Amino acid sequence: MASRVINPVLSGFYPDPSVCEAEGMYYLVCSSFSYVPGLPIFRSKNGIKWEQIGNIIDRPEQLNFEGQGVSRGLFAPTIRYYNKKFYCICTQVDKLGNFFVTADDPAGPWSNPIPVSGAEGIDPSLFFDDDGTSWYVGTRPAPEGPKYNGNWEIWIQRINLENGQLLGESRGIWRGALRDCVWPEGPHIYKINGTYYLLHAEGGTGPDHAVCVARCQTIDGVWEGKKSNPILTHRHLGQSAGVRNVGHGDLVQATSGKWWMCCLASRPYGEGENRFCNMGRETFFVPVKWEDGWPVCSWETGLIENAYSLSGHVVERANEDADAVIFPSIDDFNTNKLASYWLSLRERNDEYINCTDSSGQLRIYGGESLNGNGKVHMVVRRQTAFSFEASTVVHANMTEDNDACGMVLFQNEGFHFRLQMIKRGKLLVLQLIRVAGGKEELVAEDVLTGGDSASYCVLRIVAEKQKLFFEYGPDERNMHLFVKDVDASILSQEKAGGFVGTVIGVFAASGSGMESRSFYADFDWFRYENIGRDWICK
Repeated sequence: MASRVINPVLSGFYPDPSVCEAEGMYYLVCSSFSYVPGLPIFRSKNGIKWEQIGNIIDRPEQLNFEGQGVSRGLFAPTIRYYNKKFYCICTQVDKLGNFFVTADDPAGPWSNPIPVSGAEGIDPSLFFDDDGTSWYVGTRPAPEGPKYNGNWEIWIQRINLENGQLLGESRGIWRGALRDCVWPEGPHIYKINGTYYLLHAEGGTGPDHAVCVARCQTIDGVWEGKKSNPILTHRHLGQSAGVRNVGHGDLVQATSGKWWMCCLASRPYGEGENRFCNMGRETFFVPVKWEDGWPVCSWETGLIENAYSLSGHVVERANEDADAVIFPSIDDFNTNKLASYWLSLRERNDEYINCTDSSGQLRIYGGESLNGNGKVHMVVRRQTAFSFEASTVVHANMTEDNDACGMVLFQNEGFHFRLQMIKRGKLLVLQLIRVAGGKEELVAEDVLTGGDSASYCVLRIVAEKQKLFFEYGPDERNMHLFVKDVDASILSQEKAGGFVGTVIGVFAASGSGMESRSFYADFDWFRYENIGRDWICK
């Protein structure tokens, strides 16, 4: 039986993790930005195996993401358990701002959002003190006016959890561990053995990211930083690091008494200076012990390692160790509701995306262009390894010129690939479209059929690290290579910008408008399988 914590515990685009312990179980939640359903929540008994039990934002009436770009939406949630109730506090940038939701059961349903009136900034957290008071913890621009970009402070204020009202005066308590710190963010406060501890990130979300800690005897007193800050970072390893962008931690104590910290980091691939993080920021677990009243992370090496024993020692990964989360490799869409790991962008309207209009198939009616911030109709899942193979079979029912459907490898609106069937007059044409910097390029095309508006085709995308291969055929045993050796690095955060990672799935885009629902595509199944289980890419 496997007894090792294998990193990353959540492979692929799962940034800004927060974790709590409740009645012998860990619960972990991550940022989802403008993807819906939002804020995926996972459960684990020991940190080894994790199960997605739902999504905290899973109903249209909870939040509206209309018009929001893929890297806007929901930033940096915090999950906490207090008095038999679960709380998740988060920021919806550009719209609602800071809010929290509650649930008796972490699998849901979660309440509609309760806005936190007057809470400036982002990255909110909640702290429940021994005396029964509840505190809002956040980060905001320096109140006197930032002297430089990233000159922010961590601040606290009492909060009424019945109505979201802040009470009394706010107080800035910390501006980072290092001189001229940029972006002190992701703050969490804990009370451990009578002392208050503040865990936070600083240095930005890129290669200078780091986790730091401070402490105080009173929550509103003068905070002292650990002299050896940061307590976890890989920024000193340079561009050749196999794991980088380490930051945004949250502490949790197991029922055994052991301490762990979840954090985010990225795993680049490529060579030399051409190293890119297509999967975005992932979730990792590291052991923590206490020395002289301060936390020490991954104490044997000071780095995030691939595998730890439950006692916190660095160990080798064994062949029998499975990934921490195992999603099905194939979905045949034989249920009335999509599985919790499937994502759509901004909204998922059952009138246009469902598994009921055609039994045993995912039906997607044509939506708007994937290049914009409109009503995009796609269903995607996260890339979770350096190399992978993904395929589907699509039945296209096209009615108007420029109706298009197929597979998408998506980083954001301005950076993605589409392997699509498109109607051109009396022809159905297969195309590979590359979108980079918002500019659309036709890489290749081939005529599939003529004189017919319906077509059946198997599509496949294979990634061998940063090389992409695009295939099609009448069935899986008779596939034809369409385009080979396509550079995938445009799907990285380094080239595309933003805060998300690559996702892959299916879409339909109408050439003449989506209101009539005259064009749709049916997908019998979708298969995604990782090729290899490399820990880092050398």
